[in-house]
Amino acid sequence: MKKKLVLKPFVVPTLYTIFAVLVIVSLFFSIDIEKDKDNLTYVSKVILDSYVPVVNTEEKIVRPYTSDKVVIDNNYYDYKGKDEDQTKSIILYENTYIQNTGINYKSDESFDVVSILSGEVIEVKEKELLGTTVTIKHSNDIISMYQSLSDIKVKVGDKVETNEVIAKSGKCDLIKVSENNLHFELYVNGNIVNPNEFFDKKLGEI
Repeated sequence: MKKKLVLKPFVVPTLYTIFAVLVIVSLFFSIDIEKDKDNLTYVSKVILDSYVPVVNTEEKIVRPYTSDKVVIDNNYYDYKGKDEDQTKSIILYENTYIQNTGINYKSDESFDVVSILSGEVIEVKEKELLGTTVTIKHSNDIISMYQSLSDIKVKVGDKVETNEVIAKSGKCDLIKVSENNLHFELYVNGNIVNPNEFFDKKLGEI
């Protein structure tokens, strides 16, 4: 025959006391949290919004236009190039021959000028001979300069993406062949370079 479990007289009151204490403590903490709710700081997506972009080494340098009707009028003057190519890279202005420090593009119609890489606009300026100029700073110490522009779409401080339209082609007093010109220059590590050697290259290759 099984023995019947008999609780001692003090056990039941003790259990009731413990339960009552737990209820009071839980109520105390809930009231305390409710009072301080407005002072709590919650994790939100705002923290992620202030991230520092990582350089995409796979990003490619594109040409500063998208129209297939754009052609080269004067190429970059390469000191190490062939005599024939150098002759085509010289600009005649007021009886003075000037070695071209960039590439002059032209078209029979107005065309969009686009950023060759993502970056930040650091200058928008009007120049006497080359017209309105937009300068963009990119990663890996690369700076691109777009001259002879019209209908400017950006301002200093703007962040732009690769292939984003920044302006339209325009007029250049230095080169009076067409109304639809673009004079483009590229700088890498502070040195002016031949853009043709960098188009289609990945940032990680520079």
